[in-house]
Amino acid sequence: MPDTNWLNDDEMRLWRAFIEATTRINQELESDLKASAGLTFDDYEVLVYLTEAPDMRLRMSELSELLVHSRSRLTQRIDRMEKRGLVCREQCPADRRSTFAVVTPAGLQAIAEAAPGHVASVRRNLLDHVDETQLPVVTEMLEQIVAAQRAKR
Repeated sequence: MPDTNWLNDDEMRLWRAFIEATTRINQELESDLKASAGLTFDDYEVLVYLTEAPDMRLRMSELSELLVHSRSRLTQRIDRMEKRGLVCREQCPADRRSTFAVVTPAGLQAIAEAAPGHVASVRRNLLDHVDETQLPVVTEMLEQIVAAQRAKR
């Protein structure tokens, strides 16, 4: 393809390192969460967003955007978490078409128990391998990528 702007060696190195690092880190975080708390990374992420939200609830549409999940994928996730008692759904009183996902007391307990181990796993699998001087650069780079991706939506 003559119009293809192929990756140069440095760009290819970055791309392959990014893919392998994110895949390996995500696998380790998932494995650690399952072993220590019986949660998947997706479960944990849902609980984080809900516990950080006002009144520990978010509209399903907002949660879908934050998680970068399709609505059907989020519905399936919430169904599974609801069966385990970690979250529940509530109708939005101001807009009957909207539904809130709400963290339950069991969900609060689950995240409180999982958080220390998860933070230790994040340190062990990511932060311990990044020099303090690299943190702002890596963070800014990733935030720029996130902002560009959000702007597309």
